[in-house]
Amino acid sequence: MSTITVKDGTEIYYKDLGTGQPIFFHHGWPLSADDWDAQIMFFLEKGYRVIAHDRRGHGRSTQTYTGNEMDTYAADVDELTTFLGLKDAIHIGHSTGGGEAIRYAAKYGKNKVSKVILISAVTPYMIVDANNPEGVPLAVFDDIRFNTANNRQQFYHDITFPFYGYNREGANIKKGIQDNWWRQGMMGGIKAHVDCVKAFSETDFTEDLKSVDVPVLVLHGEDDQIVPYKTTALRAAELVKNGKLITYPGLCHGMPTTDAPTINADILAFIKS
Repeated sequence: MSTITVKDGTEIYYKDLGTGQPIFFHHGWPLSADDWDAQIMFFLEKGYRVIAHDRRGHGRSTQTYTGNEMDTYAADVDELTTFLGLKDAIHIGHSTGGGEAIRYAAKYGKNKVSKVILISAVTPYMIVDANNPEGVPLAVFDDIRFNTANNRQQFYHDITFPFYGYNREGANIKKGIQDNWWRQGMMGGIKAHVDCVKAFSETDFTEDLKSVDVPVLVLHGEDDQIVPYKTTALRAAELVKNGKLITYPGLCHGMPTTDAPTINADILAFIKS
């Protein structure tokens, strides 16, 4: 088991496999590096070096009481990428991990990051306000916080239905995928998970998106019930200097798992472009 101890004493678990150009994966809330299994296998076979970590408070990393916000998440990634000596790296973030990836690229990625890929990402920000009229009401995230704090054993099962589109008529429900989501979620720390809801829902990544010079690919399912694509993906693609947007009719928030061949192919094409 590989870990690095960052400056505040938190242990960050990570996987580092293969050789070649590095691809660094940033997972979503409240999951872990294991959520990238389909991508790790695919890109290893294509000759890339793949790195995936468990964010602080998640998975096998320290169940932190403090630092459960985006600036610290990005600083942790910087310590890890510096330790591993990563250069010319591609950073891929899903959901909350998309915010982490773009914050890292904006603050620390100069001459280190070659491309960024945002999948079902929370960028630029999710909360409804005058500048984001199609955003999500804060009450929705208050409910997520409440259920995580008071009922997460059941809530982490129930949320898999909208996460993977399993509540849609005719859905091919795979209990193993649901169980794996629940397993990953329950590995992490409850305090860190509650705090992370604020981090993914209320952090504004507008200036991060504007400041990143490298090519950015934005991928989003049009039937994403967790992070609506109109208030995130469409706006994010407009904010970056060198962006490409692909949306997928009918695909869900968890499309890197449910539709891995499609997503992997589009990522690979962008990396090679």
